Amino acid sequence: MSAGSAAVSPLWTPEALAQATGGVLAGAPAAAIGGVSIDTRTLQRGDVFFALRGDNSDGHAYVAMAHERGAALSVVERGRAGDMPDGASLLLVDDVLRALEAAGRAARGRTRARIVGVTGSVGKTTTKEALALALGADGSTHASAASYNNHWGVPLSLARMPQDSVYGVFELGMNHAGEIATLVDMVRPHVAIITTVEPVHIAQFDSVEGIADAKAEIFTGVTPGGAAVLNRDNRHYERLVAAARAAGVDTIIGFGEAEGAQARLTSVNLQPHMSTAMADIMGESVSFKVGLPGRHIVQNALAVLAAAKLAGADLCLAALALSALGPPPGRGVRTPLAVKGGRATVIDESYNANPASMRAALAVLGTTPPTGRGRRIAVLGDMLELGPQGEVMHRELAVAAAAADLVFCAGPLMRALWEALPESRRGGWAPDAAALLPLVAERLRGGDVIMVKGSNGSRMGPLVRALIERFPADRLAETAESSE
Repeated sequence: MSAGSAAVSPLWTPEALAQATGGVLAGAPAAAIGGVSIDTRTLQRGDVFFALRGDNSDGHAYVAMAHERGAALSVVERGRAGDMPDGASLLLVDDVLRALEAAGRAARGRTRARIVGVTGSVGKTTTKEALALALGADGSTHASAASYNNHWGVPLSLARMPQDSVYGVFELGMNHAGEIATLVDMVRPHVAIITTVEPVHIAQFDSVEGIADAKAEIFTGVTPGGAAVLNRDNRHYERLVAAARAAGVDTIIGFGEAEGAQARLTSVNLQPHMSTAMADIMGESVSFKVGLPGRHIVQNALAVLAAAKLAGADLCLAALALSALGPPPGRGVRTPLAVKGGRATVIDESYNANPASMRAALAVLGTTPPTGRGRRIAVLGDMLELGPQGEVMHRELAVAAAAADLVFCAGPLMRALWEALPESRRGGWAPDAAALLPLVAERLRGGDVIMVKGSNGSRMGPLVRALIERFPADRLAETAESSE
């Protein structure tokens, strides 16, 4: 996966950026721009800095810092030019966010890369990372970083795309209707993937069907002759197919295990740290290994392989590349802990949660064997934005939670799950993650596997970090000696 600042040739010239944005250059900008930044903390020398206004900060206040760090250019509002530091090279525009969008559109317009867009209720980022690996095995591939999938992340990712990219992969997120339509109008993918449709952000919609319709907005930006790759096992498949056809997308590929799926799983071997599988991808038989555990990962790998083939990549190379897939932060990263009695493992799934992703994470926990006297432990925080049915959806997790020997719950909504569990599997409940931490820490012992998950607002990420700090792995040798 390439990034703008790593390109061999300049990503932009100041003149090209000015032409793309309709801005006016002031000062003496560097001859070439190597990358695009909206954050001075990560800005590299030679980057262009877009001084975006956020809810809590104004990028114009950081232009001096960008200049000190070696920014080639700073994009600022015309009316703020007088507030900028002496000597700073500027691109004066009417609106910085609109300028970033214009730069993204220009970057998309100047490349001949085959573009894949990814959305869905669950699995967008991991699927995007898998696509970057699969397509990257065939040619230079640019993919959006982290979870840059919103109104600033998408144009930023586009603006960072080198002109000579062979492939581009972009993630599109949403929490309300109309958002994806705006994003996909910039991305204009040749292949659009919807991983699945589930009750995520359901509080913003009248029904799950409304979520499906919002996800289907991705079809409105598919280039003529492009394709849609859809989850054939999802109950909203036919609704999505109808939306794709209505948008003029003629090539529709279903993936999954269902009869009729053109990208169909034929066999799978799920293992604690990875999976192996065989599939028929649009008439071509392929075997592959995925470097992450879980049936849901294998499922989305089918979409990746189908998209790779549709984009013109070598299917065998794409399949081989999937073995190198690793977890993005907060999505399954495993860290050893030095606890009483030896080594335990924490699985960090703290980057957001909804009923579908929670069940998938619990299923992975169920296939991960503890060692010795260890147990499978689930530490779960509230799933947010579920609307009036939130309490019911938490309670319904009791069946999936049977994968764990012990369950700890944090938050008022998780109280419903806690009460639905048998007494033997109740580890502890607390009103929030901070209060739950000592209850979890006290119960850990050698051999345990601890999976932590919850919505970002439930603050389960800090709980994971606190466990790692409290039980650092470098004490494992010391712990082993003291237990003898």
